[in-house]
Amino acid sequence: MKAAILALALLVVPVAAQADNIVIPLPGGAKPETIKANYDCGAFGPVAVSYINAPPVALATLSFKGQFLVLSNVLSGSGARYAGGPYIWWSKGRGADLYDLTKGEDAPPIASCTEK
Repeated sequence: MKAAILALALLVVPVAAQADNIVIPLPGGAKPETIKANYDCGAFGPVAVSYINAPPVALATLSFKGQFLVLSNVLSGSGARYAGGPYIWWSKGRGADLYDLTKGEDAPPIASCTEK
């Protein structure tokens, strides 16, 4: 019994040690490009964003208030719109808005931001 628990622990430890990375296989020929941006969101506080583009894959990671989110690019009438969990990050030019869909689909953004 103890040997089985030890063997299981040895299997889990390497996985846990590698849990800080996500690897996404890209279609042949796709070259990833990362653009980092910092936004001033007034009273909401700062938001750090990394835009990761490797067509046809487009992602954005957001860091704010101790949270880390990975959002995927979705259809947008204008600008670039990313969705993940309850959040929408919608950027256009040097501005961006963060929406929390749990507040309602027609709710105003929880943060309106300007790129620094």
